[in-house]
Amino acid sequence: MENSVQFVHWLRSVAPYIHAFRGKTFVVAFPGELVVAGALPVLAQDLSLLHALGIKIVIVHGSRPQVAEQLALRNVEGRFHNGIRITDTAALECSKEAAGELRLDIEAAFSQGLPNTPMAHAAIRIISGNFVTAKPIGIVDGVDFQLTGTTRKVAYDTIDRILDAGSLVLLSPLGFSPTGEAFNLTMEDVAVSAATALRADKLIFISETPMMVDQDGDEIRELSYKQAEAELEKKYLASDASFYLEHAVKASRGGVPRIHIVPYKIDGSALLELFTHDGVGTMVSTENLESLREATIEDVGGIIKLIEPLEADGTLVKRGRELIEREINYFSVIEHDGVIFGCAALYPFPFDKMGEMACLTVNPDVQSQGDGERILKHMEKRARRAGFHSLFVLTTRTAHWFLKRGFVQATVDDLPKDRQKMYNWQRKSLVLIKQL
Repeated sequence: MENSVQFVHWLRSVAPYIHAFRGKTFVVAFPGELVVAGALPVLAQDLSLLHALGIKIVIVHGSRPQVAEQLALRNVEGRFHNGIRITDTAALECSKEAAGELRLDIEAAFSQGLPNTPMAHAAIRIISGNFVTAKPIGIVDGVDFQLTGTTRKVAYDTIDRILDAGSLVLLSPLGFSPTGEAFNLTMEDVAVSAATALRADKLIFISETPMMVDQDGDEIRELSYKQAEAELEKKYLASDASFYLEHAVKASRGGVPRIHIVPYKIDGSALLELFTHDGVGTMVSTENLESLREATIEDVGGIIKLIEPLEADGTLVKRGRELIEREINYFSVIEHDGVIFGCAALYPFPFDKMGEMACLTVNPDVQSQGDGERILKHMEKRARRAGFHSLFVLTTRTAHWFLKRGFVQATVDDLPKDRQKMYNWQRKSLVLIKQL
């Protein structure tokens, strides 16, 4: 029964993400190292699940270790400059062979369908083709990259039609010129170009790099692209991590709203990144996604969902939808990527220069992360702006939390006269006041 309850709770908690992602386009890119590590079958299962939820998927694969293997068989040494392969004729042939082999492996992985597996009844079709037009990089820093190229154009209109028809699209790190030449491309370049051309909602790099950490050793969970640029200028990141972050910034500047860099060594990393509050990787966005703001009428549903469990167990006084709609201007909410995770209300008593903070609630899945404290500080600022000299709360179960944050115990007589008349003597809530 406990597991059943947990499952139902989890499924309900991810529902907002499912609704938000349906019909959206995600570009998912992964390096050849993921295939070498044996993680392709599991990734195929996870992407198939996303597809089943109505998400349009474009896959971009890398092939660096596979090309290196082909070169080694020919006793040819690979050459690089600034992390990009210099592609001569032999390396291009190896790139073609590696891409062909990987494409077949990927198609096979998505053809799984055994009973009692995540791929049962999937029936997924993957379409690949000459969707990428490329041009040569040329000579950079005095180095001739020969047959290494960059993406010139992606056939987004054709890809869109394929996605609308219910198929997945697979792009290899190869492109073709109008003269019929083939060029070796980087997976990151193809992924960014595809996401930009398709106006994708997300670009997800399933990377071989671990979670990024800053110079203090703290995990980098979320950055605006401007913050990402600032981190890159400090030049402390490993070369692979820096390469991913540079392309994330490029994608963000190109109009892709969200770019995620997640490690493939974590089982189900794509799902954890998409369907949990903090994810397991680094996200780059046009601007910070988490906001603490005053509520609007569109937030009523999210507030009700958040406070209903606490109303049911008696922690909060029950409020109906109509009451919340009437009082929505008193509420503030904290949201992340469109999902409300916390709220509170500030009821004014202007004659007494006092405000009542009520309904302070944080989603239990993200408690102990400081959101409650942030909401409290936000409400204190609202109270000061309104000209109030003190803030009070009535609580039956969380007095200790407020006492630790500067509130002191008071009596009903210390409340505004109008609030004294509404005091519920059956609940016998403690009165706590904080001077602002």
